[in-house]
Amino acid sequence: MFKNNVKLIFYKFTYIIAMNKRTKFPIGIQSFEQIRTEDYLYVDKTEHIYNLVNEGKVYFLSRPRRFGKSLLVSTLRALFQGNKELFSDLWIDRESDFEWKEHPVVVLDFNGIPHSTPDEMKMALIYTIEEYAEKNGIKLKSPLLAIKLKELILNLKEKTGQNVVVLVDEYDKPIIDFLGQGKEKLKYGIENREILRSFYGILKEAEVAPALRFLLITGVSKFSKVSIFSELNNLYDLTMQEEASDLLGYTQEELRCCFENEICELAKKHNISDDETIEKLSNWYNGYRFSEKDVRVYNPFSILQVFRSLSFKNYWFESGSPRFLINLIREKEFSPTRMENIEVAEESFLTFEIESLKLEALLFQTGYLTINNISEGLFTLGYPNREVRNSLSRHLFAAFSEIDDSTERSKFLLLSKRLKENRYEDFFNVVKALYASIPHTLNSKRDEAYFHSIFYLMVSAAGIDSEIEVLTSKSRIDLVIKFKCLLYIIEFKCNQSAKSGIIQIKERKYYEKYLSSSKEIFLMGINFSTDKKNVVEWEIEKL
Repeated sequence: MFKNNVKLIFYKFTYIIAMNKRTKFPIGIQSFEQIRTEDYLYVDKTEHIYNLVNEGKVYFLSRPRRFGKSLLVSTLRALFQGNKELFSDLWIDRESDFEWKEHPVVVLDFNGIPHSTPDEMKMALIYTIEEYAEKNGIKLKSPLLAIKLKELILNLKEKTGQNVVVLVDEYDKPIIDFLGQGKEKLKYGIENREILRSFYGILKEAEVAPALRFLLITGVSKFSKVSIFSELNNLYDLTMQEEASDLLGYTQEELRCCFENEICELAKKHNISDDETIEKLSNWYNGYRFSEKDVRVYNPFSILQVFRSLSFKNYWFESGSPRFLINLIREKEFSPTRMENIEVAEESFLTFEIESLKLEALLFQTGYLTINNISEGLFTLGYPNREVRNSLSRHLFAAFSEIDDSTERSKFLLLSKRLKENRYEDFFNVVKALYASIPHTLNSKRDEAYFHSIFYLMVSAAGIDSEIEVLTSKSRIDLVIKFKCLLYIIEFKCNQSAKSGIIQIKERKYYEKYLSSSKEIFLMGINFSTDKKNVVEWEIEKL
């Protein structure tokens, strides 16, 4: 299933773009038909889709927002409606034996189904089902929501003689939209969940299940136990299966082949080589990993934005607010420094419930963290790329310091510039100014761990490549900062001396693992004062 035999020549064949014609990027377009008929770029995933529909029947797939779930649903809809012409020259048309047979297709897209209250959602679902029935000349008898869905499926099967395809997009939107909005709003999410539990449960019912040709439910999160999956527990969960590791998102090979001209154009704009451009794209936007198979994919939304604007910016993160996650991180007193290295067992972040939200599960499922490593059953989670690290760090800095990120943006930019130029006095003047801006209402929280967290968030928000608590053979380095030709090994102290930080780095030989690097290595000790609530001393030595 999902054989990893990407044939690069197929991509070349499909994506040859005339040199005098600018590529049309399908940003914000989830319609497969529109993409194919209006000459938008489409990265061919039809080999994966063929394997999906040939080797199984009922699926669930969780992926972060803006990752192509809706486009997958639209593609499956066109496939099962028998629209062969839309797939001309794609893998499934050229290489497969797919039987182009028309099936009745029911799509329930919760992006467009109102759900601000449970009653509104129920009425909207009833309207959607009755509309399908009317279009197909079917009269539904039952007033009950779940039974209406059952009647629709059975009547479509009887009328067409073909089994029915049901595609549910963003099934959990009526639930997760109420997270982080207080207890009263959360009740709506819980009520919506209970309505959806019985609604989806009808799809497993003895009469309905044999009438289905294919079922796919997509969403951001997977709710278990007493929620919908306790009823519809025959779903095959693709979320962390190896065969679905690159079903959505772009692989490195797809990037090189499908965006060859765009890479050249981007390289020219920034006056760097094609290889440097690819490396920069990877650093900014690659890194999402969803299974034990070490396959990393790019966020498609960000990549399309980059090639359209020819600028490296934070696109995906700014397209949606993580406010409820930020609030949850603060509520659970979760240290921001842990974001780089969270170790969990697989079962601890695959599912969760509204009443007992697991922060690690939320961060993984929403795309703010991804799998960096797997060893002996333990999954190590961390930021997928620079885009997510920088943006989330800015939001966390604002939350933990209560400083408006937007008003201090110029100071963050100065941090990177000053440190890269070895202008240490200027660098620490900016650092001190930021610490001094923290409201006195947070004074009671300013212990050693707090100072370290804020410093780490500062440099991350500034776009500086940094690693927190780097493991060595003898201990852990507090912070490592990396530039193209420079590397800083940093030890924090509180109410001690900056010199003692330098001494500790030397005694424990933190620098040894970096000696093979061609970078200049600097040792830095930083001392904080709990009385002055700021940096009071710093010292730097070149190795």
